[in-house]
Amino acid sequence: MSTEYAVIFSAKRGPDDEGYAAAAERMAELSASMPGFLRMDHARGSDGFGITVCYWDSEEAIADWRAHAEHQAVQERGRSDWYENYAVRVVKVVRAYGKDG
Repeated sequence: MSTEYAVIFSAKRGPDDEGYAAAAERMAELSASMPGFLRMDHARGSDGFGITVCYWDSEEAIADWRAHAEHQAVQERGRSDWYENYAVRVVKVVRAYGKDG
């Protein structure tokens, strides 16, 4: 396995999420077009709590994504309008295994 990093974003959405779905879809498309992007996994419960894990090939790629102007605008909207609380964790993947199929 080559070195990879994960950005783990967990958040509880508030009751006013107008525009959230379109912004989330756009951020998924945009991140996938960024150099160093590997893949994304996400899940959301009916209570509004969700986790998105975005995998990157370097810390530099993560920094570029974080600094992207459109991403920064959506982050600000999330902080001000959509999320009751959130956390971001950046980790280096040291082991990964599973079953496909």
